[in-house]
Amino acid sequence: MLLRGVGLTADTLCVSAERFAADIAALATVVDDSLPGFTRIALSELYLDGRAWLAVRMRHAGLITTVDAAGNLIGTLPGRHEGAALVTGSHIDTVSEGGKYDGIVGVLGALEAVRALREAGIRLSHPLKVIAFFGEEVNEFGLAHFGSRAIAGTLRSEHLALTNGKGETFADALRERSGIDPETCLRARWSPTELAAYLELHIEQGPLLEQHDRSLGLVTGIAGAQRFVASFTGQPDHAGNTPMDRRRDALCAAAELALSVEEFACEHPGGVATVGGITVTPGQSNVVPGTAELVGDMRSLDTSWLAERRREIECAAGDVRQRRGVDVAIAWPSVTDPTLFTEPVQRVIGAVLRAAGHDPLPITSGAGHDAQEMAMLGPAGMIFVPSRKGRSHCPEEHTDLADLVIGVHALAETLVAFDRSS
Repeated sequence: MLLRGVGLTADTLCVSAERFAADIAALATVVDDSLPGFTRIALSELYLDGRAWLAVRMRHAGLITTVDAAGNLIGTLPGRHEGAALVTGSHIDTVSEGGKYDGIVGVLGALEAVRALREAGIRLSHPLKVIAFFGEEVNEFGLAHFGSRAIAGTLRSEHLALTNGKGETFADALRERSGIDPETCLRARWSPTELAAYLELHIEQGPLLEQHDRSLGLVTGIAGAQRFVASFTGQPDHAGNTPMDRRRDALCAAAELALSVEEFACEHPGGVATVGGITVTPGQSNVVPGTAELVGDMRSLDTSWLAERRREIECAAGDVRQRRGVDVAIAWPSVTDPTLFTEPVQRVIGAVLRAAGHDPLPITSGAGHDAQEMAMLGPAGMIFVPSRKGRSHCPEEHTDLADLVIGVHALAETLVAFDRSS
């Protein structure tokens, strides 16, 4: 089935729904089948296998394929002229037990847009780059957006020094598990003159488009995210013989802070905060927990909200330290500022979507995206397609094929508009 566009390239641009769906289905087989859902974690062998599969598909689509110093897989379609490139893409890594659309739609949708443009005989003036960014999801070291950070110049040497629960540094993991040289990945940074515009297609990961019966969302901004790790050190003791008033229970201290995090976000509308996990040692029912580590994040478009909640969390940790007699240390391994996409970019995207007969819903994203980092270099924007029941980061994540194809049309036609307006 070929679906024809109705916007700037209405007479010629066709997207193959079957080909696009086949690509999604094929990549969805490169996952850890011992877990429910779809798991392809960055730095894993399966992730490298998925990237190898994608590189072949890029070459078959006519893209010149390279890998940069930070492991970003880049497919380039030459334009009529050299110079700054139009860029699109996303990521193919997943969370554990996640879905098969998050990020993948942006990469494989970009690949299908390239095919549609080439088959229609449309050659852009600008080079067009499709990027599968390395490691967009939060990794075991607490860092998100590794590949796009490297390109945008927001990757720092301290990020490479982050450690996981086994004491392994991120730098060592990059070198040993992915063949990425940590000495050179900091030099993957682009100059702003290399980017004409960046556009990312993505599933919404929320319920608003479905709720408002819209096929497309025009993303106006992305919330800033601050991720934290709170480490609690108490004293392990016998659970039967240690009186309640003599305990230095690390788990109870962590649980108390977790409830405070929820309370702060509920009391102050304007953002969200989540504690996603607590690791306890030794983790036995007959031992008072000696250590606990809590991981969480908070997100908002308001920088002052983020600053105020951070202060409250750190003060609450100090209160827990005093009250329970445990040591508490809080680290903030990943801090991303809110991103507001510029009005000229919004105007171009909106005009294309409306010309195609759509009524796009202006929407902000609470989820982080590679577009946040790319916006540091130059004009950037995003288009959302609906997520069924708002579900994401779970096996039930789903977007109807008809909506996906509409999204690819919108992506391709907007890239043509950017090419003509840049």
